[in-house]
Amino acid sequence: QVYLVESGGGLVQPGGSLRLSCAASRRIVSFNAMGWYRQTPGKERELVATLSSGGTTNYADSVKGRFTLSRDNAENTMYLQMNSLKPEDTAVYYCNVDGLLRGYGVSNYWGQGTQVTVSS
Repeated sequence: QVYLVESGGGLVQPGGSLRLSCAASRRIVSFNAMGWYRQTPGKERELVATLSSGGTTNYADSVKGRFTLSRDNAENTMYLQMNSLKPEDTAVYYCNVDGLLRGYGVSNYWGQGTQVTVSS
C-alpha cells in the first residue's frame, strides 16, 4: 500500500529553492503530528520540520529561517518550501503522518522518499 507520496525533489544549485509535496492517498482524518525528515547514507533519519495537532511547527536548527512547512487541508497535501539551499541539505526527504487515514486506520505513515541534491 502507498499511503503518502512525495514529489518535488531534484538537483538544485546552492542558494536555490525547491518545494516538496506530500500527498496522502486517503483523507487525513486526524493526526498527532506530521512532518518532514531526511536521511543521508550511514546516518540516522533526522527531523526537519513537524506540525503538531495543536498547530505548532517545529524546525531543526539547521533549517530555521530557510524551510517552511505548510499544509493544504482541502488537497490533503503537505509541503516543505526549501530556500537558500546548502550542500549539507542533500539527503533523501521523507514525509510522515502519525495519525488516522480514512480507511487505513491509525498508524505512523511514511512516504517512499524523494532525493534532494544541492550541488554546483
